[in-house]
Amino acid sequence: QLQLVESGGGSVQAGGSLRLSCAASGRSFTTNTMGWFRQAPGKEREFVGSISGPYKHTYYANSVKGRFTISRDNAKNTVFLQMNSLKPEETAVYYCAAGVQFTTKADEYEYWGKGTLVTVSS
Repeated sequence: QLQLVESGGGSVQAGGSLRLSCAASGRSFTTNTMGWFRQAPGKEREFVGSISGPYKHTYYANSVKGRFTISRDNAKNTVFLQMNSLKPEETAVYYCAAGVQFTTKADEYEYWGKGTLVTVSS
């Protein structure tokens, strides 16, 4: 039902910042949990962070705490991922996802975007 489109990826030097956006269409996503995941070359997909629907609770992977911030604008059906102090090992395709549960598990999200590539050079 929901269509998700990520944007904002690109190439940055280590220590730099990027802000990713995920725009949802098809219906309001106000009640949905939105998650961010990433998959690096040769690595498994991993959880980055999530934000719940009405109350905007957030949860982050330990590896990104203090550096990444998730926010959402329910009026615009958009979720954001602000990434600071990026590291080369965080080069990956970043995906947004939507689901009914506040969870870190990828298989509990129903809708997925196609991803946006983030490249961090050393």
